[in-house]
Amino acid sequence: MKTRALLFLLLCLAVLASACGGQTTTAGGAEPAATEQPPADTEATEAAPEGGPDSLVVYSGRGEDLVAPLFEQFTADTGIDVEVKYADSAELALLIAEEGDRSPADVFFAQSPGSVGFLAEQGALSEIDDAVLDRVDEQYRSDAGVWVGITGRQRVLVYNSDEVEESDLPDSVKDLTDEQYKGKVAVAPDNGSFQDFITAFRATEGDDAARQWLEGMAANESPNYPKNSAIVEAVGRGEVPMGLVNHYYNEQALAEDPSLPSRNHRFADGDLGSLVLLTTVSTLTSTDSPDEATAFVEYLLSDKGQRYFADEAFEYPLVEGVAAPENLPPLDEVGGPEYDFDDYGQGLQETFEMISDSGIQTP
Repeated sequence: MKTRALLFLLLCLAVLASACGGQTTTAGGAEPAATEQPPADTEATEAAPEGGPDSLVVYSGRGEDLVAPLFEQFTADTGIDVEVKYADSAELALLIAEEGDRSPADVFFAQSPGSVGFLAEQGALSEIDDAVLDRVDEQYRSDAGVWVGITGRQRVLVYNSDEVEESDLPDSVKDLTDEQYKGKVAVAPDNGSFQDFITAFRATEGDDAARQWLEGMAANESPNYPKNSAIVEAVGRGEVPMGLVNHYYNEQALAEDPSLPSRNHRFADGDLGSLVLLTTVSTLTSTDSPDEATAFVEYLLSDKGQRYFADEAFEYPLVEGVAAPENLPPLDEVGGPEYDFDDYGQGLQETFEMISDSGIQTP
């Protein structure tokens, strides 16, 4: 019953997420073909892409605009064709669980580590070669060897520098429940990164502390937005003074328009508000192309693949020797709290329920 309830909650999350309604494309540059969201039954498998010789099927929770050029370069460099199904990470995790051994997917490239932890609990992920895992530090890979981190994204408080003095910003994310921040801190409670933050909150501080913080933010009437980029845009135009996001969204916005007044504020070293979240990749037990799947993972962890994410997305590379994006501190200096990333998939159902019951989500 617990698994079924979790599947239902993941489906609810997928419906709420803005990325619902997957797309399947070929990395060779074909025009994307929109598909209707299938129900969670055998029809989902029939709508999925199919692999073949020297080909690979990737279920990607990372957006097409960002990763499609890299996938095309992978095909050009290796001769391995890539078919991609794009959707929200939670939606794809649900789909993989429903498809089981019949899934055509070879690789799961996830935006949200919580969905990967869920699939690890389902036994849907296969072990990755040690030589591949060793490209990153032990803290950025699964203890069981079933997933490996590709990039890091730090949680920050984005603020409008025209409206907020830097000296008035708090040292801890916990301070945001104070009366002085009432109605001023935007959140995206339906977003995977916010949910991963709450899962980490629960794991490090306990359920009571996490619940108290959520209820405090709800009492402070924190404005709701559907995703991080919407918060950054709202802060930039002065609609809300500040908001909790991942660091790279504002870096991307400033790269497009340096005149924007939005700035990232990092909480004190070790504070939960400075948590580093991972994007991850896994090979699936359903794969019929294990060599091609391994080659894909190796490519993402190559210097070329890592440099792509640093240059195009302002995300932190996890491979040693690949520099952080320009104008950002190195990853080992960002001061995030210590956290076991394998814990992301544990208690995901309880995290959803806690957020929902807290009142922080508003219509």
